[in-house]
Amino acid sequence: MNDRIVSVEEKEEDIFEKNIRPEYLDEYVGQYEIKENLRVFIKAAKMRNEPLDHVLLYGPPGLGKTTLAHIIANELGADLKTASGPSIEKTGDLAAILSNLEPGDVLFIDEIHRMPSYIEEILYPAMEDFEIDLVIGGEGKSKSIKINLPPFTLVGATTRAGDLSSPLRDRFGIVSKLEYYSFDELKDIVIRSGRVFDIKVTEEAAMELAKRSRKTPRVANRLFRRVRDFALVEGTGIIDLDITLKALKRLHVDDSGLDSVDREYLTSLIEKFNGGPVGVETISTSIGEEVTTIEDVVEPYLLQEGFIKRTNRGRIATQKAYNSLGFDYNIGLFKED
Repeated sequence: MNDRIVSVEEKEEDIFEKNIRPEYLDEYVGQYEIKENLRVFIKAAKMRNEPLDHVLLYGPPGLGKTTLAHIIANELGADLKTASGPSIEKTGDLAAILSNLEPGDVLFIDEIHRMPSYIEEILYPAMEDFEIDLVIGGEGKSKSIKINLPPFTLVGATTRAGDLSSPLRDRFGIVSKLEYYSFDELKDIVIRSGRVFDIKVTEEAAMELAKRSRKTPRVANRLFRRVRDFALVEGTGIIDLDITLKALKRLHVDDSGLDSVDREYLTSLIEKFNGGPVGVETISTSIGEEVTTIEDVVEPYLLQEGFIKRTNRGRIATQKAYNSLGFDYNIGLFKED
């Protein structure tokens, strides 16, 4: 996928996000219900001197799942160990991670839905009984050994909760869905980022960035970072409304937060496929983007904002999409099942 300014894919070299990441629940903006529930669960676990129940965080990318994992560890006063589902390819990989945990540690597994099923089976006794059973040795000489683990908390994050197997999902005691953010919450995040990096952001500029951030904090902070560049090089060093509008125009991010990839998706859907219905694989081929990128990054926001609909026959462009791109809308083309 090309490097979208509104991309919600996390990059390892992106130190910016780590610098602005809140460390405790009181500093975390948004997700009020999840935050307050976690506050209770964490306090109760500490009062009982027990590990926090395993936590599953799910929702579209960029909403703060990784940040919450760090906060949970900080609030518990525990060390955080991290891994990602795709990187755990062998049972030995997971066994090594689990056997290196210390009592009370928090293990964060991102993209947990991408772990192979045979790896999941190692996790079941680890989560329930803090032990793992491993088979070692070659054929005919194999034997099973049991390894006891210290009490720990697993925090799993996924953009696709439906892809998790029921046995794994049922072993999480705390399951929380992260929702898209309000404009006011995103405005507060942008202003906070300005304070962290010692650059003034006016209220009007912060709100403009919020409105174009796809209701996603990661996008808001990436737009902030790019507008900050324009403010320093072509402005007065202050992020005001004028420099913000100029920067966003140069970045091709429109009033609805749509960027060039979104518009290419919608234009292809309307011009090449008469507005749909059409399958996501066909759209993927027509615009040269991977299906997983379209489903995880592009479509969630377009669906949330009513630019497209999903039917059992495929994707359909709505009147809002036609109006946004300046196409004439023909309602006769859209007969849903």
